[in-house]
Amino acid sequence: MGKRKERIHNPEPFVPDGTESVKSKKRTKAPKQHQKEAKLIASNITSKIMKEALIQQKEVDEEEEEEQNAKSSFHRIEDPPVVIEDEDGDIDNFEGFDETQSHFAGYEENINEEDERIIDTFLSKQPGQQKTLADLIVERIKEKDGSVALENQSVTKLDQSVIDLYKGVGTILSTYTSGKIPKAIKPIPSMPQWEEILYLTEPENWSPHAFYQVTRIFASNLNAKKAERFYKLVLLPRVREDIRKNRKLHESVYHTLKKAFYKPGAFFKGILLPLCESCTCTVREAVIIGSVMEKVSIPSFHSSAVLLRLLRMEYCGTTSYFIKILLEKKYALPYRVVDAAVAHFMRFLDDIRIMPVIWHQSLLAFVQRYKNELLKEDKDNLRILLEKQKHRLITPEIIRELNHSRNRGEKEEDVMSISSPMSVIIKPIQEDRFDIPEVPMEED
Repeated sequence: MGKRKERIHNPEPFVPDGTESVKSKKRTKAPKQHQKEAKLIASNITSKIMKEALIQQKEVDEEEEEEQNAKSSFHRIEDPPVVIEDEDGDIDNFEGFDETQSHFAGYEENINEEDERIIDTFLSKQPGQQKTLADLIVERIKEKDGSVALENQSVTKLDQSVIDLYKGVGTILSTYTSGKIPKAIKPIPSMPQWEEILYLTEPENWSPHAFYQVTRIFASNLNAKKAERFYKLVLLPRVREDIRKNRKLHESVYHTLKKAFYKPGAFFKGILLPLCESCTCTVREAVIIGSVMEKVSIPSFHSSAVLLRLLRMEYCGTTSYFIKILLEKKYALPYRVVDAAVAHFMRFLDDIRIMPVIWHQSLLAFVQRYKNELLKEDKDNLRILLEKQKHRLITPEIIRELNHSRNRGEKEEDVMSISSPMSVIIKPIQEDRFDIPEVPMEED
């Protein structure tokens, strides 16, 4: 038997570079778009692309894990269903705030115990009760029908389905930490009975994170008058209660105050002025809320208007803190506001109480920024005031600023002539070209 030759199957014969077999031509298809683009990527960039892809994948995994944790912490309500949607991106595009700044950093250092004790003497001895949204709703209902039970009064004109819906929304907001918020919150600003509906959600039980999310929606969608009421009846009581309990402000509530400045007029009328008018604002509250005012940009019109109101209202110690912050914004104030500031400080000419350090600091800030806009008689009156209200470090600096300044309406040249009595007048020398003195010549 002869040896049977084994047939070796070679599916693809060797073809030199630059040539193609007939089979390969039949199998080859036109390269796709991503294959064409792949040839354009240099080899040294491949490692960078891989590293960036790994980083992005890690971020996606972390986000999914956070969403799962947030969902597991929510209380689910089966009846009625609460529809949920994503956050509105356009609301957070407001660029008036720098979110990277430190939050109320170092405010503990600004609170001096001795100064706090002195300021307490200016506060009202009657503890004023801060009105909340719940108090307002109860008062309204009692006026309409005092015989109806309290638990049924708030829902007299609302359907039961609406009541159940927003009570469920309130339950979710009480445990909210991150992620999506109930969709039913968004139409509240446009409802005629928005206060009653908001009352059903129990804002006093919202989590700090929910406060931030709801405030950014309301600050964007409510008009100035409604935003003022929301700040005064919901946000301000929550801020004061948080500071009273924890002696500091939660980071999310602090960001909520910054978002509230989206409408500066509503912030001043709903938070700052009611706080100062109550005469119960503590030093800690003034320092924390004042730090928000320092970090945001306030329009000059609103700044001048609220400064005029603060200067004319009853003094309660911590008012000086807000006055100092607004003065240090260095806006060009109208003469009406400047004169009101002089009258404000002159009210303490015959006051026998020891003025706190912040009062002297606010006077120094006023004189430093607006010394050239004061009348001569105003400066004389302030010097008389400083003889009675003294501070060993601040008062000499205020007097120095007053002495080295011009009066209102004077020019810089007038001040120079007054400050230097021995003025030297320098005139150009006039020469007569026909009256030239003889020049001695050297003899040869």
